[in-house]
Amino acid sequence: MEEIQSQSDNYRSSSSSASSPASRVPSSNFFYFRKPGSLRQPISFEDSPEWEDTDIDVRVEEGGDSINVATTPASPSLSKLNNGSLPSPHLPEGAAVARKIAGASVVWKDLTITIKGKRKYSDKVVKNSNGYALPGTMTVIMGPAKSGKSTLLRAIAGRLLPSAKMYGEVFVNGVKSHMPYGSYGFVDRETTLIGSLTVREYLYYSALLQLPGFFCQKKGVVEEAIHAMSLGDYANKLIGGHCYMKGLPSGERRRVSIARELVMRPQVLFIDEPLYHLDSVSALLMMVTLKKLASTGCTLLFTIYQSSTEVFGLFDRICLLSNGNTLFFGETLACLQHFSNAGFPCPIMQSPSDHFLRAINTDFDRIIAMCKNWQDDHGDFSSVNMDTAVAIRTLEATYKLSADATAVETMILRLTEMEGPLLKSKGKAGNATRIAVLTWRSLLIMSREWKYYWLRLILYMLLVLCIGTVFSGLGHSLSSVVTRVAAVFAFVSFTSLLSIAGAPALMKEIKIYASEESNKHSGALVFLFGQLLSSIPFLFLISISSSLIFYFLIGLRDEFNLLMYFVLNFFMCLLVNEGLMLVVAYLWKDVYCSVLTLVCIQVVMMLAAGYFRIRNQLSVPFWMYPISYIAFHTYSIQGLLENEYLGTSFAVGQVRTISGLEALRSAYDISPDSNSKWENLLVLFLMTVGYRILVFILLHFGVKKNKSLHRLCQCNRETST
Repeated sequence: MEEIQSQSDNYRSSSSSASSPASRVPSSNFFYFRKPGSLRQPISFEDSPEWEDTDIDVRVEEGGDSINVATTPASPSLSKLNNGSLPSPHLPEGAAVARKIAGASVVWKDLTITIKGKRKYSDKVVKNSNGYALPGTMTVIMGPAKSGKSTLLRAIAGRLLPSAKMYGEVFVNGVKSHMPYGSYGFVDRETTLIGSLTVREYLYYSALLQLPGFFCQKKGVVEEAIHAMSLGDYANKLIGGHCYMKGLPSGERRRVSIARELVMRPQVLFIDEPLYHLDSVSALLMMVTLKKLASTGCTLLFTIYQSSTEVFGLFDRICLLSNGNTLFFGETLACLQHFSNAGFPCPIMQSPSDHFLRAINTDFDRIIAMCKNWQDDHGDFSSVNMDTAVAIRTLEATYKLSADATAVETMILRLTEMEGPLLKSKGKAGNATRIAVLTWRSLLIMSREWKYYWLRLILYMLLVLCIGTVFSGLGHSLSSVVTRVAAVFAFVSFTSLLSIAGAPALMKEIKIYASEESNKHSGALVFLFGQLLSSIPFLFLISISSSLIFYFLIGLRDEFNLLMYFVLNFFMCLLVNEGLMLVVAYLWKDVYCSVLTLVCIQVVMMLAAGYFRIRNQLSVPFWMYPISYIAFHTYSIQGLLENEYLGTSFAVGQVRTISGLEALRSAYDISPDSNSKWENLLVLFLMTVGYRILVFILLHFGVKKNKSLHRLCQCNRETST
């Protein structure tokens, strides 16, 4: 204790000397202590905006059985917002007052989370955490990196990864139960948005995926979400922009991801790092918007790493974590008082969140070591000489013995003894509706994503035009057979190789699906059918345009039924190739690795397709049985050659003729059966179905585990923050 006291005294003196403009001023003027009766008042700092009182009053009546929430439409405002120096959140004229939400109380008691093998010193990511969140308030979980913030938030929301195990209890309205679908919303730190849709379109399609009922009934819900997140000025703008217009700024993108969850009108909203990658102005506007949302009665619980003084003043309660230990839980001003009582008061010129992180972030120990080495040459660095390990132990011990910890235990006891109304699950949209919505949305995306779809179509036509002009003018003599086989092989192989250009688009679709599936907005079967149905028109457009150019430039047999088979064969080849790309893209979840893997697979399949060496002459069994039979090039080329040469004959001299089958023997191996081309087409169809089934298995069992080959090949990294 003497060591702790000496360190605390040293830090107190160094903090005051570092922040004091004149040594003659008493040090007590440079720290902020809680004033009597000011627990509900925002923090008052010099040179900071003036805050109006919030009109949210959350109280638990003794002897009652419910939590009363008194709210008014007015939200706390800043003087800077009022005087016009910062743009205020926009609400269109005539907009209705925000709908009141019957929030829910959330309590976590003795919560401990372990993740096996994730930490060297301990597998406990969160240790015996206690706290609560009340309707109409904002509760923030704050701490340095790797302190367990996101893990605790996911545990409370019931969204832990399979590798994590939770001990303890979570109560919702006094009942120990999981929150049903639609009663809560969860916003991840990084949400994949669809850049080719406008904000209103994106939210409308999200509402169609989430809510049951008629389409027209969901427009009002979308408009409410747009107004709630102050997105009226951006409602008709593309999220990702285009070549003549920039996309939405990061702050507006973050608000769109939150608005997506608001279409369900959740009673509890969990947000992981709402200020992630936001500048100070965007962060302030975000928190003012969330404060306005909380004033409607919604329970807000989110994590944050660091905040400005203005943002810090908006928080109602704070849960401070360090290395999984709870150093404080209570109201915002009480946290400042807690640090002062422990001997670490906040200097006048420092933000409270900066001060908290400075005291409990062990990474500062490295800075202290550097400063001690430079102290002789660069002056006094005593302002940063606090041992964070001592500070953490002091703060934790002080909190356990404080009245704040007792008040939290008392409040948790009262909240868990009273059983409020059970949260009911809201209806979901049917699978047929979701498939139709995903199909239509994907078609709209394809029509706007010119570099992934229309540019590919142009490249296909240019490639086929090049192949056709190289092999044009072959004629129909016996000597043209070998050259025509080479032309068909080049057509199938090079167009399949060009299909890899669509891998980034498929990767984006998988990321969108993973984001929607995590919130139960979609499913593996729904995604597969929607993706397949939406890709059919585009792939058929590619197949018919490319086939027509190649067919007539090469001079294949001029019969309509043969031309239709050629188009259908190439169309099935593209479908098989897209299924293969989906499998590889999901396994890697990385564009570079996926493209590299697909190129290797395509080259190996081309080698075993029977052109460079006839299949029955392959001497190595590996190339014969596994590779040549799983290469879709083999069946596509066989079908096209059988379609062209079966039933034909070639003159040899004046009196002798040979069949097309005999003419092909030295160039390619085909079957003499007249129905063999349809058998090859059936094999391509079965391969299409097989790849889709494999994708379904991977999506159904793999998304929940959140694993990929790309992550397995990387070094082990800490995942909890």
